[in-house]
Amino acid sequence: MWQCKLCKKVVSSRALLLKHYRLVHSRQQYPCAYSDCVCVFKTWNALHSHLSRSHTQRTLDKSVSLATFNCHLCSCCNIASEQEYFSHINNHLKCNETVHCMFEGCSFKTNIYGTFKSHRNRKHNPYTLKDFKIGIANTIVGQTSADDSTDTIVEEDISANIDHDTTTSETEDLANVIELNFASLLLKLENYFHVPSIAIDELLSELHYLISCASVPLTNQVIVDILKNHNLCLDQPVIEELTKAVSFNPLLKAIEKDGTLATAFKRRQYYRKHFEVIDPIEYILDSQSKRTFQYIPILKSLQQIFKQENILNKFVTSHNQNPFVNKEKYTSYKDGLHFQNNEFFSGGELRISICLYVDDFEICNPLGTSRKKHKLCSVYWILGNLPPGSHSSLSSIYLALLCKSEDLRTFGYPKIFEPLLQDLVILEQQGVFIDNLGVNFKGTVQYVVADSLGAHGLAGFVESFSGDYFCRFCTATRSEIESKATNSDFSLRTEELHCVHIATARETGVACCAVKSSCVLADSLSFFKVTAGFPPDLAHDLFEGIVPFEIAECLRILIGKKYITFENLNRLVQSFPYKGGDQTNRPQKLPHNFLSKKTVGGNAHENWCLLRLLPLIIGQHIPENEPAWELLLDLKDIVELVVCPVHNSDSVAYLESKILDHHQRYKEVCPDRRPLPKHHFLAHYPSIIRHFGPLALLWTIRFEAKHTFFKKVARHTNCFKNITLSLSTKHQLMIGHYMHSSGCSKATFEVSRVSAVPVELLKREIAHCLAEKYPDTAVVSLAQSVSVAGIYYRKGMLIVHGSLGGLPEFAEILQMCILADSLVFIVKKLSSWYTEHYRSFKIDPSPKEISLVAHEDLVDCYPLCDYQVGASRMVTLKRYIHCSGNFNVHVADLIFVPYSSSSQSLVLKNSWTRT
Repeated sequence: MWQCKLCKKVVSSRALLLKHYRLVHSRQQYPCAYSDCVCVFKTWNALHSHLSRSHTQRTLDKSVSLATFNCHLCSCCNIASEQEYFSHINNHLKCNETVHCMFEGCSFKTNIYGTFKSHRNRKHNPYTLKDFKIGIANTIVGQTSADDSTDTIVEEDISANIDHDTTTSETEDLANVIELNFASLLLKLENYFHVPSIAIDELLSELHYLISCASVPLTNQVIVDILKNHNLCLDQPVIEELTKAVSFNPLLKAIEKDGTLATAFKRRQYYRKHFEVIDPIEYILDSQSKRTFQYIPILKSLQQIFKQENILNKFVTSHNQNPFVNKEKYTSYKDGLHFQNNEFFSGGELRISICLYVDDFEICNPLGTSRKKHKLCSVYWILGNLPPGSHSSLSSIYLALLCKSEDLRTFGYPKIFEPLLQDLVILEQQGVFIDNLGVNFKGTVQYVVADSLGAHGLAGFVESFSGDYFCRFCTATRSEIESKATNSDFSLRTEELHCVHIATARETGVACCAVKSSCVLADSLSFFKVTAGFPPDLAHDLFEGIVPFEIAECLRILIGKKYITFENLNRLVQSFPYKGGDQTNRPQKLPHNFLSKKTVGGNAHENWCLLRLLPLIIGQHIPENEPAWELLLDLKDIVELVVCPVHNSDSVAYLESKILDHHQRYKEVCPDRRPLPKHHFLAHYPSIIRHFGPLALLWTIRFEAKHTFFKKVARHTNCFKNITLSLSTKHQLMIGHYMHSSGCSKATFEVSRVSAVPVELLKREIAHCLAEKYPDTAVVSLAQSVSVAGIYYRKGMLIVHGSLGGLPEFAEILQMCILADSLVFIVKKLSSWYTEHYRSFKIDPSPKEISLVAHEDLVDCYPLCDYQVGASRMVTLKRYIHCSGNFNVHVADLIFVPYSSSSQSLVLKNSWTRT
């Protein structure tokens, strides 16, 4: 018997289990059908390839299934699998090394990869582990019981295993399931891969012709041949009736001329009925000029979302977790003062939290002739009750409003936001009914994420940053900002003061302290406040503002002092051996005019990567204590602190002191450069973290990635007649597909290839560690790469597993094993020390002990990559790491030392010296 790992249904054979996967759990994650295999796959083809490769008749022979291999050319031993062993041999061949055949009694040798492969396939196929020369394959002979023999079956013919007692109703249900999954495939082709509807129509027409013309005569001939082989004679009408019954295909019925999926119109009707697609509602702004905008009802969307059991469970579970356990720790918005002071959310009842995002974006080439002609304004929203990391998928970001930016400027926010506000008022006062729980839940807008321009426009502030007042967090003037040192010197805005500014602006008709009007959200919602509803966006403030600006300024000074030339700088940046995620986000070549433009350009990820790795790229060419270099390194420290997903009172205080000293150093290094307004916004970050929680959870990067979908649709449709309706309709169909295909929650981790290795064949120290921690484990599943919650771990990466003396402890991943449904790293512990000039850690090359580290015991879940800088092996952090908790190391334990400039403030020493 076989059991589905997703819904626990039991079937009689592997073929029926695979059939169950395809029909019931279509387009979800596919776990391997074998209970002792931990592999999980994203596609059906990947699962099928895995079964053919790893669970064939030979590999399932339990008398020879457990083995490790030793290389007879080098010292490499205990290779986990046969496939990895031959990959290792291929590496020798690719280096033109002579390889002797590893099979007993064969004297063949070659240094050519193709020749060796041909020889092995021609002379030694098939083979068993006993055919290898002595010392190469280490095997453990097991016993195969009669009960286990059923596990060694090869791929069966699915049609041969169908239960012959299937009733007519079950057959009809199966036909409906097949039709539904085929419709889901067409829906994905049209609205995810953006295949035109006319192309789908042509495909279905040709497919219907081929199936109808070929299936009947072929089936008739097969039936006649079978009857002849068994010496049976039937009348022709009986054969024709039998042929018609066997040739029945639910897909053929669905795509025929009058079928439910035959035309684009009928498919849309089918999608709306079976995938619960919520159509956008078109509102007319001006009937004569045909100006409209689209609104997707948020109340209906909430009801659709809460039909997903995994989302509903997260929604309820997050409420049960007490947000006030540790008031000195900031892990989410719930830990901030704004949430705790909001009586609507902190009253103890389960409330729906809506987080909005507002932004303009171009769907055409921003440098072409259609620039600004089709510029759109979108309002997205997410469910703020879900735990951090739940919104990384773009399918969890939903559309509320879509209009042209020109219409928004013409008719204003009150007119465009009117239908959204009506639903939000109902949600706040009456609530929305959740079918699965049978109760009404109230909710409201928690905060609005936007860049500074979008936030000022919606909040009612002046949309210009060149005036005397430009900050929405305080009422300081530009002259006060340039003269005063700390954030505590500025008068912060309060809700009472903001109301006074609004009244003054209405009376005089002139903006008062940058306030020109009220916010439409605050006017309609009782529990939304402007001063507590618009957090800053560190992606625009830092990665697309301060970082590229200050990098350009510092490089200008360093090039001017002839520490490095522009040509050599670009050569080093382009030739640096980026690894892992750094390879994806590697910075581009610096433009020749970056000095005049005062920015290095690049997007947020590229600028972040450049700032992190610049000390390793050019640090050797810069002398110590160079002021411009120290300014750049201070900015690197600030970025690491700001992007940290968890804060406490000490790290916030550390950030505050670092920002203060950085601003003072900036005035000394660049006295002729006026600070950007974003420098002032950065000064508010420590206070904002106390009120909003970690700012890395509130940035706009994932929301901006959502724009890509609409840009692709516009490019593929190439039709701009009522473009907002076309885009919003496509989006809702895409969401319907995701809702249909996400009935089961995803696996904890994903691994595509594992090797089962007996513990006793592992190295002695590893086997000893496994025996101590997992005494009942005889065989472990080893993997070279594993994905946990979207974070990929591979052999050779570095992880932070602890702390020693206030410094993080690194370890290199040698192998990963799956034990007790959890990920355990086999690592080589490393010694390191902090280097001030590089703001990085230098790895000690001396060998260290091998140990085990469980994934849940990591101090920081993000893996790092090491780089060779001269003769040193170095690693730099991506975000600030709290060396506390189980390791009893606290930021407050670090020494405070005075900064060696005119500043009288105290900062934490970057060397992290312990008291």
